[in-house]
Amino acid sequence: MTEVFLQYLWQHQLLEGALATTDGQTIVVERAGDLNRDAGPDFVNSRLVIGGVKWAGNVEVHVKASDWKLHGHTTDKAYGNVVLHVVYEHDFDVVTENGSVLPTLELKTFVPEVFWRNYQALVSSANTNEIPCGGRLNGIPDFVFGAYLDRLVVERIERKTDTVRRLLSESNGNWEQCCYWMMAHYFGGKVNGFTFELLAKATDMRYLARWKDNPKRLEALLMGQAGLLDGLFNDDYPRELQADYEAIQKGTGLQPIAGYLWRSFRLRPSSFPAIRISQFARFVSQSSHIFATMLECKDVKQLEAMFDVEAADYWHDHYQFDQPSKPSTRHLGRIQVGLIIINACIPLLFHYGVATGQQQYKDQALMLLAQLPPEDNRIIRTWAACGRHPLNALQSQAMLELSNEYCKNRRCLACQIGYRLIKNKLYEG
Repeated sequence: MTEVFLQYLWQHQLLEGALATTDGQTIVVERAGDLNRDAGPDFVNSRLVIGGVKWAGNVEVHVKASDWKLHGHTTDKAYGNVVLHVVYEHDFDVVTENGSVLPTLELKTFVPEVFWRNYQALVSSANTNEIPCGGRLNGIPDFVFGAYLDRLVVERIERKTDTVRRLLSESNGNWEQCCYWMMAHYFGGKVNGFTFELLAKATDMRYLARWKDNPKRLEALLMGQAGLLDGLFNDDYPRELQADYEAIQKGTGLQPIAGYLWRSFRLRPSSFPAIRISQFARFVSQSSHIFATMLECKDVKQLEAMFDVEAADYWHDHYQFDQPSKPSTRHLGRIQVGLIIINACIPLLFHYGVATGQQQYKDQALMLLAQLPPEDNRIIRTWAACGRHPLNALQSQAMLELSNEYCKNRRCLACQIGYRLIKNKLYEG
């Protein structure tokens, strides 16, 4: 038996029979209280009727009553307003400061044994990286699962807005600046995201605007600021970029970031830093007021059109300077565009709606996400093997949230699917 499981039973009142204290007083729960995740009693603002007397206060939960003393609550004033001690095993009487015995509810006889078996079956699954209830999802109606995904996707987007809040604070509330940094971060992907962000922060938007109509000069600016134009080159193109950047530097005093920060190991050649920087230069060149334009996008096709860019001609047969490769177009791929929209555009739109109190932008973010195809990765394929196939990126993002934040950490008690399975008496672990 665990304390967290007992808290779960009390929070949801999954108890059988007429409740009574260890000394025979009846207990009527008018309000179980709010689960307290900070220091102090486990539940606050509870309302109970004990022995016919109404009480308003806090509830503390332990496996054994003697844990009260073991955890040091006896002398802790934070526990002075506890009106009921909920325990699995009553092995100790807690005496309050006024000398009276704290009313105690022993749960042994009130806990349906099947609930504990169901919970144990979930959390003891062999592979901690898989879905604990994966083989039992047939018992969950589609509408219940879908409704839970709708909640989870908002939870995931809200977590992703942490990056938006950070960049918005660093830009002193400038949404266009924040958007520029955010786009740069996700152009870099997982491997070079923060390095790309450093590049954007080292290259003021004013200079991008100055050479916006000259894509080659813009690429020279970004390549130079990225620290990729140091050294001697054989090809004409990098030498031309190098000369352009030297001229820019003389007129601006800009300083590049360190070139060694970029990573190419285990990246597909199409995602090499130079390719991504060239594509980003084209993205900036063909865009005007990126954030304002994004706010006006009414469907995902309009949003995707903003990222319809390809690297400069030189990169059609190169992945790095002076290193020829098999010719191919270096167009920003559909998968990469989808990831930028999911990780940058959607959180930006959603947080803008939150920050300005305009629900329409939160709705717009969810609508655009629902228009994207579902992602295809190991986690989504695992859900598919369990019979749950996402219809769109909104659902696949929710499934990623469910796997990463709940299943992987065995937080079945905090999961609505786990809740239904645990309290289902027909369920067999």
